[in-house]
Amino acid sequence: MTGYIHSTESFGTVDGPGTRFVVFLAGCPMRCLYCHNPDTWERSRGTERTVEDILAEYDGVSTLLQGGGITCTGGEPLTQIAFVTELFAAAKARGIDTCLDTSGVTFDPEDVHRLGEFDRLMEVTDLVMLDIKHIDNEEHRKLTGQPNTNILAFLSYLSERGTPVWIRHVVVPGLTLDDKWLFELGAFLGPFRNIKALDVLRYHDMARPKYKELGMEYPLGDTPPATKEDALHARSVILDGMRSTRNRTES
Repeated sequence: MTGYIHSTESFGTVDGPGTRFVVFLAGCPMRCLYCHNPDTWERSRGTERTVEDILAEYDGVSTLLQGGGITCTGGEPLTQIAFVTELFAAAKARGIDTCLDTSGVTFDPEDVHRLGEFDRLMEVTDLVMLDIKHIDNEEHRKLTGQPNTNILAFLSYLSERGTPVWIRHVVVPGLTLDDKWLFELGAFLGPFRNIKALDVLRYHDMARPKYKELGMEYPLGDTPPATKEDALHARSVILDGMRSTRNRTES
């Protein structure tokens, strides 16, 4: 089996526990306004590679990966779920920690065949980093071009399986940096006991040159980057929302 790979990174420090070998898969159905990797949207931009090829590259840097493993990200790695499953199964057979960085957008709780595919993937996945773009469905559509219903259902699925999850959320001034939505996100997350970490990431505009190189208009125009203070405030509001729900359910 081959997968379409955009690129790899041999020393990732923000892609799961420890230092990790990161595989960027090509192809994504989302069109996030703040995406900093628009060159990963189309699968055709990727290079066909085998599982053995990827693991051979991992072997070349494995001595540098302290407390880490392999992370598959994108694009959206779940658009190539069969390849990721095969890669993770081969990695687990060698004792390599596996992490999936995903939006969860391809999950469908009503699709029995697809649920079987997800079950097989989760059997060889140690951690899921789930990027929730927006808690409100209509705002999510405006932001990404896709609804969030299946994404939120994916978290429930992971909870039922007991799969550890790190939540990621990007704060963008004027879009997601809003106390109402941040608190609602936290209130939704509160009951899930499989959530092990919350990463609030700052929007940046460093991808502007990449859009220009690709002949694409930069979607967010003059939207300013989020500050460290913005991210700290947003995380605090989300945690308040999580505590509010947990307090209600435990009282």
